[in-house]
Amino acid sequence: MLDSARYQAEDDADRGGDVASDRSLADDIKALVSDGRLLAEAEIDFQKKRAIYGARQGGNIAVLFGLAGVLVFFALMGLVFGLILALGQVITYWGSTAVVVGGLLLIAALLVSRGKAKVRHLKTVVSDDGDDA
Repeated sequence: MLDSARYQAEDDADRGGDVASDRSLADDIKALVSDGRLLAEAEIDFQKKRAIYGARQGGNIAVLFGLAGVLVFFALMGLVFGLILALGQVITYWGSTAVVVGGLLLIAALLVSRGKAKVRHLKTVVSDDGDDA
């Protein structure tokens, strides 16, 4: 722990003797530096252990989200397959496949278009060219 000899001396002083007057300023500064170094080492050790714990938990969380993503992917594939089968009763199976795939590609194209617009906007915000004017 901290400089226990110094604290023991202070306890002895409380019981009757005046040890504080026997200590020099240099001794007090050495004790302060020693205590500061010990506290710094303890804080560094605590932060290291905290970082290791966070990394381990982050890995576990990533695995859980990854597995959830895989399950959601398969659930969506089942939904797409079911939609093709359901539409196959109304129109032909080739037609239902074309409608579902076309719809998915249209949604994907809209998402890509929106993503490109956001990238262009981000480039204009982040670039330094607009600051010169």
